[in-house]
Amino acid sequence: MDVESVEDVLQAWLVVAVASVMAVVLVLGVYRIMLAGLRRMLRPEHLARLFLDNAARALGAVLCLLALQVVWQQAPADLPLVPVTQHLITLLLIVALTWAAVRCSAAIGEVIVHLNPPLPDQSRQARKIETQTRFITRGLNILIVIVGFAAALMTFPPVQQLGTSLLASAGIGGIILGFAARPVLTNLLAGMQIALTQPFRIDDVLFVQGEWCWVEEVTSTYVVLRVWDLRRLVVPLQWFIENPFQNWTRNSNNLCGPVFLWVDYRMPMEPLREEFMRLLQESPQWDGETSTVQVTDSSSQAVQVRFLMSAGDSSATWDLRCLVREGLVAFVQRAYPQYLPRIRAQFEEAGGLSQEQPTDLR
Repeated sequence: MDVESVEDVLQAWLVVAVASVMAVVLVLGVYRIMLAGLRRMLRPEHLARLFLDNAARALGAVLCLLALQVVWQQAPADLPLVPVTQHLITLLLIVALTWAAVRCSAAIGEVIVHLNPPLPDQSRQARKIETQTRFITRGLNILIVIVGFAAALMTFPPVQQLGTSLLASAGIGGIILGFAARPVLTNLLAGMQIALTQPFRIDDVLFVQGEWCWVEEVTSTYVVLRVWDLRRLVVPLQWFIENPFQNWTRNSNNLCGPVFLWVDYRMPMEPLREEFMRLLQESPQWDGETSTVQVTDSSSQAVQVRFLMSAGDSSATWDLRCLVREGLVAFVQRAYPQYLPRIRAQFEEAGGLSQEQPTDLR
């Protein structure tokens, strides 16, 4: 290649490069001006503003790559590296379109959640809609990414030919792929089942594997549970399909909680009932629904008294139980210390007579 040919190639490349830069700057400038105008017109809490904020960057990238695509389609076909550049722009455009589609689906999910805020009288319905929206949005995002990846691969001619040759054996390949991806597919199907049946929702209180926790995040394959001591428990979705668990807020947030107290057989029950009611009435956690005192068990040394109470949610129930337990123990220590649990022993005298005496082991 002589010097003049090199100069012609460089000049043609320079023209295309300058045209590309001008097209990107022009499109990006117009887009930013329109975006700023729309953001100024729309309030931050407006639905269109939520959609715009989520998908703004992805849409800007798509518009810039479309401008580059138009410019490079007009470039001379005999120019060196033009086909490679065109292919690269096409790949980037597919990636940008996939990104924009993912952001748009996420924006739709945010809009749906925003339209159903957790009002005091509709919190359960709002959490149900949020959980379903999160599941469906993540499943849709996975499908969009798979389609985008397939579209990017199909731009390579060898892959197209390979796809045509493998079409006849797609059944066997599907079976092999199904076995290989069985854990992922199982969790995806479990996620769809949970989204439809709603055994739990975002912010529900669960008792899972001996842990008291809240549903913090639901992904397409696992659930993040926030334990009461701020640890995080990550559980696969399939586990919730195959194993039983407790949902303390399935129908309502109210919960009953017991406090057990062991006292001597001679302890009168009526003072305990009066003190229990006094503690409940002075406690802001008590909802006024349940207040029961029952002797639920007995042994050779003492009897067990159960104090059952209720509160508005699991945290309030726990605090109320601790407060009542502390108050009842202090009451027995203060007013009836002689009726705390004792261990009785029988002593035998030298003459063969026996005498039973209580032994105070407090």
